[in-house]
Amino acid sequence: MTPESSSQPLLFSQSRLEYVDVENMDLPRTNADGVDVIDPTPEQKYLFDTQGWLLIPGLLDESDVRQMRAYCEQLHSDPESLPESQRSPVAGPLEKLADHPFIVGFMNEFLANPDLTSQDCYGFRMESTSLCVRSEGEGSFGPHNGNGLWRMPGDSHHYRCAPGKARSGLTCVVWELSEVEHGGGGTLLVNGSHKGAFLPPVQDPESPLWTTYSCPAGSLLIFCEGTTHSTAPWASAQRDRIAIFTRYNYVNSKWHKWQPHPDLLAAMPAKRQTLFRPVHVEGNLVDAV
Repeated sequence: MTPESSSQPLLFSQSRLEYVDVENMDLPRTNADGVDVIDPTPEQKYLFDTQGWLLIPGLLDESDVRQMRAYCEQLHSDPESLPESQRSPVAGPLEKLADHPFIVGFMNEFLANPDLTSQDCYGFRMESTSLCVRSEGEGSFGPHNGNGLWRMPGDSHHYRCAPGKARSGLTCVVWELSEVEHGGGGTLLVNGSHKGAFLPPVQDPESPLWTTYSCPAGSLLIFCEGTTHSTAPWASAQRDRIAIFTRYNYVNSKWHKWQPHPDLLAAMPAKRQTLFRPVHVEGNLVDAV
């Protein structure tokens, strides 16, 4: 394929003098449970690219949310009641969030390496995961990151784009398992700050530059780590904030030291295990069958 023969975005192929055929990339079309991938819509892609974040309200059904909340509460308050390998936000009923069909579709679009992916191997990595439980008044304002478009090579907190294609680098996924009221303690974000050429003047939590969201339990927030964001104190006395924070990254980049328990990893389906493969490029395409 030549630049003159295609109106598609141009990506250079790894180590070869050719372009990637973006219309025929071998990106996974099912997740490890055999469920069809959900691709982001054109509107969702546009919003993520322009805002630096995206909210999908009510993505999980109520029965899944109840099971996941119960597991999180047990993990938070009584971890010793669980086997050591299961004391993790990627264990039990939470495991299937790692490669939820929408997550796979989104990461295929914004993060996957087309040379290191197949129907049996994800083209991106799961970088880390953590459980967030906050009661009323917990959580401190602390703005950080931003300017992802201008980060140096090797800094995972970056964002790159060309007409028709964008790459998010380190990407944060937040599964909100409690209802979040607007201004009630959801993550604060600065729209467009992942592309900003100036430092955002947002040291005041009341700055009009901050934006946030409301959503029902079971919603999904995704933001580029190159977007300026902050914790906000949780305001509800009726319910705790229970959320799973997970980061995804390129297969050749690593920011966090976290790894799942080896017994937990060994029990996962082979395709899901490819989310946790070693960090390098050459030959890093796993035959998961």
